[in-house]
Amino acid sequence: MSLDINFIKKLKGNFAHNVKLSNYSWFNLGGNAEYFYKAKDEKQLLEFLREAKKKNLKTTILGAGSNTLFRDNGVKGVVIKLGKEFSYLKLINKDILAVGAATLDRKVANFAKENNVGNFEFLSCIPGSVGGAIIMNSGCYKNDISKVLLSIRAIDKKRLSVVEIKKEDIKFLYRGSNLHNDLIIISAKLKGITSEKEKIEKKQSEFIEKKKYSQPSQIKTCGSTFKNISESKKAWMLIKEAGCEEYRVGDAIISQKHCNFFVNNGNAKSSDIEHLINKVKKKVQEKTGINLELEIKIVGEK
Repeated sequence: MSLDINFIKKLKGNFAHNVKLSNYSWFNLGGNAEYFYKAKDEKQLLEFLREAKKKNLKTTILGAGSNTLFRDNGVKGVVIKLGKEFSYLKLINKDILAVGAATLDRKVANFAKENNVGNFEFLSCIPGSVGGAIIMNSGCYKNDISKVLLSIRAIDKKRLSVVEIKKEDIKFLYRGSNLHNDLIIISAKLKGITSEKEKIEKKQSEFIEKKKYSQPSQIKTCGSTFKNISESKKAWMLIKEAGCEEYRVGDAIISQKHCNFFVNNGNAKSSDIEHLINKVKKKVQEKTGINLELEIKIVGEK
C-alpha cells in the first residue's frame, strides 16, 4: 500500500521512488529502494513513521552504509536515512558530548580532540555513523562504543514515541547489542576523560597509522566481513587457515592486505559478494569446525 499523495507533498522533496541503493553502500552495490525517505527532523520522522504504520509499510533504517550489503533485487518498503539535523556535536560538560545519530564517528573523535576530551581516539578508525556504531557496539584496538556511552534517545517504531535508554539498561555484546529493530537511535550522550590535546592527537595518530598498515583503503568494501571469535582466533586467521585468501566469485574478491575484507573489484554484483561470503564460511566450518558470524549486514530481497 502506498502513501497518500498529499502527505508525500508535505515531505518537501525528502521522499522518492525507486532510488539506487548502490549510491548509499560502501560496496557500491545493490538494487533499488522501493521508497526512500530522508528525515528532516525528529518531528517529521515521527509523522512519517505514523503514516507508514497506518499503511503497513515496512521500514529499513540506513546509516552511513559502511557495513551494509544491499541485495541486487533491492529493498521493499521504505528505506529511511536521517538528514543533516541529526548530525551535530555539542560539549555539554567538560567531558560529556551530546551527539546526533547521523554524526560520523571520525567527526566525534576530532571534535573531542579539539575540546581536550580523550577516550574517543579509536573512533577515528571506525567507518560509519554514531547510531550504527551503538547498535553494533563498534570498536577496534580493545576499545568500543559501549565504554564511552552514557545514554541514547531513540524512536520506538511500534509505540511511535521517543524513549531514553541508559547504558546500564543495554546489554552490549562483541560487535552487537540487544537493542531491538523497532528502535531508531536519534542521539546519544557520550563520556570521555579530560586530557591534553597533544596526548589525544598522539594516540589518535597511532591508531590511524596502525589501521593504514593493516587494512586496505580506497577500495569498495564494507570492512570486516566476519566477527572475530577471540583475540587468538580472529576471523582473518581462520580464513587464512582454511586457505580461502585467493577465493573469488566474478569481481568479488578477498583483499590481499586483510583477508577479512571482501571487495567489489569493479563489476561485482551483490550476489557475487554473498556467494563469496557463503563459500568462505562453508570452507572455514569444514576446516576448523567454527561457524563464522557476519559483522556486515545483508539487506533486501533474495
